[in-house]
Amino acid sequence: MKNKNLIYGRHPVLDAINSGKTIEKVFLMQGTTGPLEKELRKLSQMHGFPMSMVPKEKLQRMVPQNHQGVAAQIGLIEYKRIEDVLPFVFEKGEMPLFLILDGVTDVRNLGAIARSALLCGVHAIIVPSKGTALVNADAVKSSAGAIQNIDICRVKSLVTTIRYLRDSGVQVFASNIPSEKGLHELDLTGPTAIVMGDEGEGVGNGILKEVEQEFWIPQIGDTNSFNVSVASGIVLYESMRQRHLKS
Repeated sequence: MKNKNLIYGRHPVLDAINSGKTIEKVFLMQGTTGPLEKELRKLSQMHGFPMSMVPKEKLQRMVPQNHQGVAAQIGLIEYKRIEDVLPFVFEKGEMPLFLILDGVTDVRNLGAIARSALLCGVHAIIVPSKGTALVNADAVKSSAGAIQNIDICRVKSLVTTIRYLRDSGVQVFASNIPSEKGLHELDLTGPTAIVMGDEGEGVGNGILKEVEQEFWIPQIGDTNSFNVSVASGIVLYESMRQRHLKS
């Protein structure tokens, strides 16, 4: 599999990390132990990128050349810090709107969501450092380039980030079925963050405990739920509609 954003070999991977390049993910061959494994785990914790142990056969398919047991996906974007983005939004005199994605692992869904987010005025998309889709060429294509024009914050803990947002005056809502309130009953005109989960697992229970309000998107058909990219588009459009009416 040819991928110009994939680097391999012990020294090239370590040099890329230590030089400050954005790393989407590190792939380490199963069974690797010793100084390399320990160094990569330390750097993973320090820089917040995920590391995956993969079989030798998978690594060989990714990198036919001499990979020395390690490869890394170089990021196509520069991640932002939510602690930098939020104050900047307030300083501009704008009403913050953030989208938090919990467990969205499909790159095409991520791309489609980013496209809707950019069109609906989202200031940043927040994703966890582990268990989320990579921002790769497929994500960029699915977003029609939007993913490279919207701030994305990669955080170690969504729970900690939600607490920070709430302490900063941002109301946090989470999509969940079933819920007492419908989307149309929410006031999305104030500083807002919306949590969307993958349609398979939904938003995690630990995160649901941290939000002010859960909501659901009214539907008629018997299908369990909307696709997460469609659901995100509906929620963000409702936010844009409310804010436009208020202004």
